[in-house]
Amino acid sequence: MTTKPGLNKFGMNSPHLCNNAPMIDWQDLHHFAALARTGSLSAAARELGVDHATVGRRIAALERSLDLRLIDRRPRTSPLTADGRAIAELVGRIDENVEAIRRYSKSAVAGLSAAVKISAPPSVAAHLLAPKAALFRVDHPDITLTVAGVSRRATIDHGETDIAVRTTRPEESDLLVRRIGVMRFGLYATPSFAQMPEEDWVFIGYDAALEHLTRETWLRSLLAGRPIVFRAGDIFGQLEAARAGIGVLVLPTFLGDSEPALTRLPATVPSPTRDLWLVTYPDLRRSPAVRAVMDFVCDVIGQSCPIRDDASAGA
Repeated sequence: MTTKPGLNKFGMNSPHLCNNAPMIDWQDLHHFAALARTGSLSAAARELGVDHATVGRRIAALERSLDLRLIDRRPRTSPLTADGRAIAELVGRIDENVEAIRRYSKSAVAGLSAAVKISAPPSVAAHLLAPKAALFRVDHPDITLTVAGVSRRATIDHGETDIAVRTTRPEESDLLVRRIGVMRFGLYATPSFAQMPEEDWVFIGYDAALEHLTRETWLRSLLAGRPIVFRAGDIFGQLEAARAGIGVLVLPTFLGDSEPALTRLPATVPSPTRDLWLVTYPDLRRSPAVRAVMDFVCDVIGQSCPIRDDASAGA
């Protein structure tokens, strides 16, 4: 196949041959958009799954292409320049359109053969969704599930996930949002703690970065001068410490009640609850595969975290 000078094989101007416009690499724009969203090279690198040096190289390449300085390079931060803010606004629109194209293409697939990504709180992902994945696969062998347990809010608008389970109701008006369950909490420890006076209890908690969590706030309200003797950054580290008899911890009841090494303890302050919300984009719902996964998530969470607490209702 021959092409005219200055045109690529698709009949379009080649960026390497055209001298009338700057050569811009979409990947450079994509990395810059991540930096503009997250505010730092390291945060952008985490979002994109690359190292921060790669983000830096991509942005430097974009600056050379545009002949503009887009960021101020400081020891700990990389704030956008005035030109950077203007370009970020334009790139943001491109990014949104690219993501809309991705969602459209996914929803346009007629069959049930697809890969669908779910994000959920770590305890929900590991102890509710993952164990039921085998049953889902029996009914839907052509759907590949990816289940990610994340403490932060996974972004739907940049392809990080297709379906999210969140503990706060999203405020974005363009999302499909459905309340699918209620997470309840309790105090748990090895049976030896049930035999000792409550004033002798010691506790297990999150590290300082996660003290804002609902369960951690409740735990602090129960301490009454008693110490937290072990901290971990995730619920699974806390659970292992509790199994070893280190102290008392807060767990979702669906996890604590099913843990054979632990028993539920009484609490002087009523336990909190968190609503669980299913979140996706309306256009993704047109995909039969996404609908099948949504039904799966709703059924699993609805059974283990029912909206109506029958135990309380009957009390």
